[in-house]
Amino acid sequence: MKSQKSRSTTIISIIHNGEVALGGDGQVTVGETIVKHGSKKVRKIYNDKVLVGFAGTAADAFTLFDKFERKLEQYKGNLYRSAVELAKEWRTDKILRRLEALLAVADSENVLMISGNGDVIEPDDGIVAIGSGAPYALAAARVLKKHTNLSAKEIVMESMKIASSICIYTNDKIIVEEIKKDKIQKRRR
Repeated sequence: MKSQKSRSTTIISIIHNGEVALGGDGQVTVGETIVKHGSKKVRKIYNDKVLVGFAGTAADAFTLFDKFERKLEQYKGNLYRSAVELAKEWRTDKILRRLEALLAVADSENVLMISGNGDVIEPDDGIVAIGSGAPYALAAARVLKKHTNLSAKEIVMESMKIASSICIYTNDKIIVEEIKKDKIQKRRR
């Protein structure tokens, strides 16, 4: 029996006005069937200093979350170094390179996308979107960032709502994690 491809998720992260937020929807779809509405695909890791979200196969993503957090510990919270080392291992490891997922990661100063192809991408505008509804959420976030006074969390929430109204693999059961401004300022001191 041929396995059905799991399609799901929109994840978006933004740095805006000194705030960082990352959000995702809860829908999981197998084939043409929605099998779950409230999956949690975003998390805080590394003592709540880093936000992560995944698009793709859940078991694969959890493996990557764990490996990424170990890299953060190994490289003392250096997001770039941890992302590059994870991407290298993911691309070259015989088992890991079969994992089907993308990660969006953010700390108080950076947002990145990490793939199993060895990609570590930092966007010019501080917005990363991955998954089925990524183009819709990204477009919405860019407009909202440029033309409103919304907070990072509000931009993520509104962008996800727009994506969920367009993408059939994205629902409106949205979870947003954020790193608060006061925590960012405390870390910089």
